Amino acid sequence: MTIEKLAPSRRFLLAAALTLALPLSGSALAEKTEAVKVPLVELLAPQALPDVVEGKADAPVVIVEYASMTCSHCAAFHHDVYPTLKKDFIDTGKVKFILREFPLDERAAAAFMLARALGDKRDNAIDFFFEQQRNWAFTETPYESLANMAKQIGIGQEKFEQTLKDEKLQQAVYAVAQQGQKFGVNATPTFFINGVKFDGHMEAAALPKIIEDAEKGGK
Repeated sequence: MTIEKLAPSRRFLLAAALTLALPLSGSALAEKTEAVKVPLVELLAPQALPDVVEGKADAPVVIVEYASMTCSHCAAFHHDVYPTLKKDFIDTGKVKFILREFPLDERAAAAFMLARALGDKRDNAIDFFFEQQRNWAFTETPYESLANMAKQIGIGQEKFEQTLKDEKLQQAVYAVAQQGQKFGVNATPTFFINGVKFDGHMEAAALPKIIEDAEKGGK
């Protein structure tokens, strides 16, 4: 999915703001962007929100994904590819994985805010929101649908509304995305594998070679 302009909203993310929007066009199969490589020291510098890291701190391969909660290709990656990535590469100590917020719309920003409100359960919330994406992201009443989803992960109505009124958190979510733009991110999902940029949907079958190449320095 692509986005033409990314800027912080000045409105609270409540019912009036969470209007229905059609999903934007998706990305093709992930391709290595030869011209874009971000030094790891820059890519892994502190963000407006702390990174949630999965895997060994000293893993030889670092994957940073920029995703949007309303991106169908991001949801497909986390449903179809991520389990293999986790089982074969993260859990075996070969890969350190970081997902960063790149909301393409206010619904995505709201879901990210709610996930952050759960602290160390953020990634579990993200997995849930991706799994249930069709049940909240593209409904005619996204605010009510998202509130119902939030209740299933322990966020009641009061906390739901308080979280979406947290302007500081909202600005931090967008700040993470704006830093991603400085790295050349303009669509989701976008991956940086040991700093090398890959655009688009990634296949599980492609993971072994991609990670092997990253271990060898991309040669």
